[in-house]
Amino acid sequence: MAIRIGINGAAGRMGQRLVALASAEPDLKLVAALEHAAHPRLGTDAGAIAGVAPLNVPLANTLSESVDVMIDFSVPTATRAILATCLDQEIPLVVATTGLDPDQQEKIRQAARKIPLLWAPSMSLAVNLAMKLAETAARSLKDHPSGADVEIIERHHRFKVDAPSGTALKFGEIIAGVMGQTDHRHGRSGRPGQRPHGEIGYHALRVGDDPGEHTIVFGLLGETLELTVRATSRDCYAHGALAAARFLAGKKPGLYNMNDVLGL
Repeated sequence: MAIRIGINGAAGRMGQRLVALASAEPDLKLVAALEHAAHPRLGTDAGAIAGVAPLNVPLANTLSESVDVMIDFSVPTATRAILATCLDQEIPLVVATTGLDPDQQEKIRQAARKIPLLWAPSMSLAVNLAMKLAETAARSLKDHPSGADVEIIERHHRFKVDAPSGTALKFGEIIAGVMGQTDHRHGRSGRPGQRPHGEIGYHALRVGDDPGEHTIVFGLLGETLELTVRATSRDCYAHGALAAARFLAGKKPGLYNMNDVLGL
């Protein structure tokens, strides 16, 4: 039997791709497409909005269908609302929205005590594999004689509202968890002085329609290691979110991530 999914933020750029790709998957059935109450296309078929055949699923601002798992790919304020709905109806939830503040993050952790919840800064399968490689590199270079300087460079489209990206910050969190850096610097200007070893530098580029690129630089004396993961279309994030939904449906309450989906 197909997994019944709902999408919160269904008329956004990522939401439309989720609708389109989910409609082509025989093991998934889109039954709910949600947006905010003032959206001008409420009542329009979600398939038509996404540029595919009609799906008989109108864009709505409340959940009225029974779903096996909900995917949230929206904005932080909308995440707060769908989290409350999923808690109330005991619906498994995939949170793919970025830019959540510390209070929202804590509410997600608390919600995972009651419902299955998968939360990740990136839905990309390749990004999550790159995070594992970055962790391995950090472990190997932690005690390098010359010391390893870590810089994280990320590029995204001009419409992205948060910086650095949640993915970049997660890379930094993973590396600092192994190497111990306590100073996380966002860009540099003026005369900051000699670079301390206990620092991770973040640099955010916002250009055109770039769907996402992250480069992790481990700088040594005499050599450099760089790990780069690059998206060529937003579909990689949508495919990852759908894989997460498949994984989460039917799971016990708890906080899961993409490593669980990948079996890492």
